[in-house]
Amino acid sequence: MAQFSIKRYLPRGLYGRAALILLVPIVTIQIVVSLAFIQRLYERVTEQMTENIGVELQLLYDEVADAPDLAAAQTDLEKVARALRLDADLPGEPYENRRRFYDVSGRVMVEILRNRFPQLVGIDLIENRKIVYMTVPTDKGLLSVRFPRRRVSATNPHQLLVWMVLTSALMTIIAYLFLRNQLRPIRRLSRAAEAFGKGNVVKYSPGGATEVRAAGNAFLNMRNRIERQIEQRTMMLSGVSHDLRTPLTRLKLGLSMQPDTKDIQKLSRDVDEMESLIETFLDFARMDAMEDREETNLTQLITDAADNVRRTGAQVTLNLPDENIPTLKLRPIALARACENLIANAVRYGSSALVTATVLETAIRIRVEDDGPGIPSESREEALKPFARLDTARNQNKGSGVGLGLAIVSDVVRSHGGTLRLGESETLGGLCADIILPR
Repeated sequence: MAQFSIKRYLPRGLYGRAALILLVPIVTIQIVVSLAFIQRLYERVTEQMTENIGVELQLLYDEVADAPDLAAAQTDLEKVARALRLDADLPGEPYENRRRFYDVSGRVMVEILRNRFPQLVGIDLIENRKIVYMTVPTDKGLLSVRFPRRRVSATNPHQLLVWMVLTSALMTIIAYLFLRNQLRPIRRLSRAAEAFGKGNVVKYSPGGATEVRAAGNAFLNMRNRIERQIEQRTMMLSGVSHDLRTPLTRLKLGLSMQPDTKDIQKLSRDVDEMESLIETFLDFARMDAMEDREETNLTQLITDAADNVRRTGAQVTLNLPDENIPTLKLRPIALARACENLIANAVRYGSSALVTATVLETAIRIRVEDDGPGIPSESREEALKPFARLDTARNQNKGSGVGLGLAIVSDVVRSHGGTLRLGESETLGGLCADIILPR
């Protein structure tokens, strides 16, 4: 049985929730005060005023009842009605019982008048909202009485409610402006953290309340530590990889001067593989040395990456849209290296690669497919980790590599706010790798 949860109906953002916390007490207080005003103060005032006019109506009724005949009753009725500032007719027309359902004071007034005049025929409060029409039977005919509504109800009772609403609206606007100023530093901190997660360092200075300033200072300290750590790791990997090139060069030179034997050939292949590993390490190290973003023509970038792989003799097919892909603000060198690595992996483990670009509503998808053995679904998450080598899933005759190719691509794409997805190619039957870049 599904359980009811109020969380799904609540705002998800901090601003919406803070506004809700602000508005709920105000609205609740308005409702409570309004009900108390209408049911207590308004009703009691109406009761007192109706009791007062009930005495006057009783006097008018008694004058008609005490008159010896109809003519005398009409004469006495006219004098008393003029003195009491009432409008009365004898005989008069009967009025129906009519009242609007939301007329609370009318309900109280009708109840009091019926208690005083049980024989009351009807009270009409709809014919004219400012006039009360009532009919009382007498021994000389129907007595019709009309008097202003203001004599039995408080005048302009809505003024208090109007002032309450206006004051509440004004205070809500003031609170809204104050709340927006308080939340602005949090939004700035959120944007700075999001940009740093994508590899951008934006200018940020802590502001706002004490707690927000503390969080901002903690973020700046964390960002500085991460930048120092990235710089140190980059320098270490670059230094180690660069220093290894010197002995490798001497080894290559020494092996080239030796007789061409099988052992020498094996050693040469080992040296070449070590050199390839060093190049991969350098790519991995350079990945953290973030370049500035600039407007990039993705059509040209993908074409150049495919051409670079084609120069090695690989078969790469391009399937790009007829119209140019929209330009995005990217780091072109890093993304070009990622696309080239992905295409190189495709032709490395298969005989051909198919590169497709699709413009989606909110993103741009770069798809690279091959006809190789692919990667099992249970191993795809592991394949994106650094130094992961899925030799059982790929063609070992093509070389095992160091396990950084997909990790480099994934990190580059993630630094652009995108994702790298691995799947099975429906066209070629091998691996299908999708780079999703948000527009």
